[in-house]
Amino acid sequence: MSSWTRWHGPAMARLWGFCWLVVGFWRAALACPTSCKCSTSRIWCSDPSPGIVAFPRLEPNSADPENITEIYIANQKRLEIINEDDVEAYAGLKNLTIVDSGLKFVAHKAFLKNSNLQHINFTRNKLTSLSRKHFRHLDLSELILVGNPFTCSCDIMWIKTLQETKSSPETQDLYCLNESSKNIPLANLQIPNCGLPSANLAAPNLTVEEGKSITLSCSVEGDPVPNLYWDVGNLVSKHMNETSHTQGSLRITNISSDDSGKQISCVAENLVGEDQDSVNLTVHFAPTITFLESPTSDHHWCIPFTVKGNPKPALQWFYNGAILNESKYICTKIHVTNHTEYHGCLQLDNPTHMNNGDYKLVAKNEYGKDEKQISAHFMGWPGIDDGANPNYPDVIYEDYGTAANDIGDTTNRSNEIPSTDVADKSGREHLSVYAVVVIASVVGFCLLVMLFLLKLARHSKFGMKG
Repeated sequence: MSSWTRWHGPAMARLWGFCWLVVGFWRAALACPTSCKCSTSRIWCSDPSPGIVAFPRLEPNSADPENITEIYIANQKRLEIINEDDVEAYAGLKNLTIVDSGLKFVAHKAFLKNSNLQHINFTRNKLTSLSRKHFRHLDLSELILVGNPFTCSCDIMWIKTLQETKSSPETQDLYCLNESSKNIPLANLQIPNCGLPSANLAAPNLTVEEGKSITLSCSVEGDPVPNLYWDVGNLVSKHMNETSHTQGSLRITNISSDDSGKQISCVAENLVGEDQDSVNLTVHFAPTITFLESPTSDHHWCIPFTVKGNPKPALQWFYNGAILNESKYICTKIHVTNHTEYHGCLQLDNPTHMNNGDYKLVAKNEYGKDEKQISAHFMGWPGIDDGANPNYPDVIYEDYGTAANDIGDTTNRSNEIPSTDVADKSGREHLSVYAVVVIASVVGFCLLVMLFLLKLARHSKFGMKG
């Protein structure tokens, strides 16, 4: 009985833990192909016996294949093909090495979903041809192809062009076999009618008003005859293209202001490489105030705003219906400019209750204008509770002077709306009235004192006359 109890204690727990560990290693071994070793981030297959006949794939019960960053394959003479779906599961793959193996063919779309690939090494395999279409979407820093029996043809001229144009001074010692089975250095290879294409984009005027349409034309040439296609990126406006042999056109209709500044490219591509001609689209449109908010306090008080427009709009502020004359104490600041979008604020330096009121922003260019208004409350009047929604008395505004704002002096001096000088004059009149009342009160008090002294003098025991 004591023996049974002992095995149901800590010893039994350790035994079960060991068994589960063994099962885990056994399942991991099943998940990794024969002749390979696998970890959470690496697969390496270098054992030639029995070897692998297909590109290694992890079983469904294994670690997530997206975490694999390196695959190393060597001495696998029976591995001849990389199919389109062999590598797609390894989305995080950065380094792929297949050396001293029997690789003969790589499918054109084999690396279509492996955008993180940076290093590819296909040294000493059986490749007789390789297309640039395999790699044109990748940002490779290294492609090693030494020791392959390439056939001298136009299909591999892109490799020569790549060697000539890459920034690294180190070049690979590459050869190809001609019709006489003689090794020819790839650097000396000359193939008739096999060269880079060229593209020429005709765009007479790429400055267009919002809502209008425009047509671009492109012609390409080269031998072999190149394919023509348009690269419009994330163009928002509706567009359609027509292509006929070496000529193409792109029609953009109802152009959106969101497409201003975007690049449009005409691309010519053949076996040897590609060429492109690009233009930037400029869209003119009326201003729009997309954001205007109540003031916030930071180092200075700021009424934040965002304005879109092209050409750059002129900005004008109004305070309680009158033109706001800007100065060093109250002025417009543009903090961020994003092509046709301007982020800034009306900056106020230590505003008081006399700056409370309605502020309106007007943005204008040659295509139109927009305006928005907000109510600003900085502090309550002295002696009056500072509520959230105060009923403002007549506002006294101090005129700080006039200055141009950051994107141009937008003061409309011919505007018939009364400026803040009127409010300033009204304030001075109020101060004058207050001064008269105070002086009158002082004079009255002095008269009362004098009368009192005279009365005392009449009743004096010395009989003094007043």
